[in-house]
Amino acid sequence: MKKKRLLIGGSILFLILASGIITGYACLMNQPLGIEKSTFLYIDNDDNIDSVCYKLEHRLHARRLTGFRLLAFQSDYTNHIHSGAYLFTPEARTWQIFRTLQAGNQTPVSVTIPSVRTIGKLCQSISHQLMMDSTAISSLLTDSTYCASLGYNAYTLPALFIPNTYEVYWNTSCKDFIKRMQKEHQRFWNEKRTAQAKAIGLTPTEVSTLASIVDEETANQAEKPIVAGLYINRLKANMLLQADPTVKFGLQEFGLRRILYKHLETDSPYNTYIYKGLPPGPIRIPSIQGLESVLNYSHHDYLYMCAKEDFSGTHNFARTMSQHLANARRYQQALNRRNIR
Repeated sequence: MKKKRLLIGGSILFLILASGIITGYACLMNQPLGIEKSTFLYIDNDDNIDSVCYKLEHRLHARRLTGFRLLAFQSDYTNHIHSGAYLFTPEARTWQIFRTLQAGNQTPVSVTIPSVRTIGKLCQSISHQLMMDSTAISSLLTDSTYCASLGYNAYTLPALFIPNTYEVYWNTSCKDFIKRMQKEHQRFWNEKRTAQAKAIGLTPTEVSTLASIVDEETANQAEKPIVAGLYINRLKANMLLQADPTVKFGLQEFGLRRILYKHLETDSPYNTYIYKGLPPGPIRIPSIQGLESVLNYSHHDYLYMCAKEDFSGTHNFARTMSQHLANARRYQQALNRRNIR
């Protein structure tokens, strides 16, 4: 009888201990990690379980990692860590965070394609926003064979990119990212815009080239359709575009404030004072506003433009050379008064 009581007592004690362990384990796995605010956790290709925990502690300010470590070592996560960006909220529980990381269920991140002057600057910007080395993306975009497979060359490649903000996975590969940009390019160049370009007598790449000049000529959104119309008038009249920004681009001297005769004499395919028609490609990645300004250009008979002498960033437009020379004289005098060389 005594032995029977001991067995019963031992069984009860075992059940109590087991229940306590199970309850404690469940509570441990179900508790929040103490994350202070919704934050992205970025896992790199070379991260291990220690560096993942370090990032949880120091980037998300997580304070209770015992349960997470237990789950990690009880599974194969320590040998199969998935890179990527993962967004966690303060309410996220230990097991939820672990399961998200173990399954590699990333949260898309926002990446912005900027309207910059060179592909090099674009590569730097992308590498700062994604898990992508700037050298790797630059090597890909300077590969003539690869660019040709996309339908572009070194001159026209900037026309591929449509400046906007897109949601992508942080660890996307260079080629997958470019494929996404191709899709966005096709989405932008829908049937309506393609028809508008054709009506002007331009291809989408040529629209991008002209839009890039318009963007460089003025930051004033209201002026852009007027500037676009002016250059379209010159193209139709078989005149030289004589666009100062193309000269700067050919020289790669973007800070020039005064274009001199020595600059205009430089032989470059981008020198629109020497060569008729559009330059061989965009002189920057054109903005959407610039593209739309070309597609919806203002109809007028202006052929000349000159920066206003008040340095407001806007322009005086002229129909005749005599009007233009008068405008240019006032601007040159303003430059001289400010001793701008």
